Amino acid sequence: MSTAADFRLTNADVESMPDDGNRYELIDGELYVSSAPTVIHQRMLFRIAIAFNDYLRAHPIGEILPGVGVIFDDHNGVIPDLVFATEERMRKATAAGRFHAAPEVVIEILSPGASNERRDRHVKLALYAARGVDEYWIADPLNRSMEIYRRDAAAHLVFSENVQQDQQLTCRVLPGFSVPVNAFFI
Repeated sequence: MSTAADFRLTNADVESMPDDGNRYELIDGELYVSSAPTVIHQRMLFRIAIAFNDYLRAHPIGEILPGVGVIFDDHNGVIPDLVFATEERMRKATAAGRFHAAPEVVIEILSPGASNERRDRHVKLALYAARGVDEYWIADPLNRSMEIYRRDAAAHLVFSENVQQDQQLTCRVLPGFSVPVNAFFI
């Protein structure tokens, strides 16, 4: 006899749900629901994407994409705010309009609420660490900063730095990429 604790949803279960305007993500078979993002969230997303796009016009090595479904396996499918993937990884990992591998960089913008913060800072961090994301950025609108986690020599995704609004943000995956964090919070 199975218990409720044994029951894990699959991405197929999520795909069959009605479109009600919410974002559904699946992490280890557990369903996470988010409502529509705020204006502040979307402004930040747009500004971060512009910074990446400016870099990528001069260095066409990949793409920055908002709200792409990332399917790791049957029980793990998420919708990060932004993902960056090199052209090579895009070719290998894209199928049926979804991304089926770890993007090189994942960016999440914190939404209000303790459950949203816990999901981004702990649950998604653990997922991205286990699945091979090279850099994970958490944009914090309230503190006007970016927490950066990078893969270390032992292949662990570890806290690297908390970049404040008066500092420059760099990215190991994008050589020469540098942008003032305050550009995201205007």
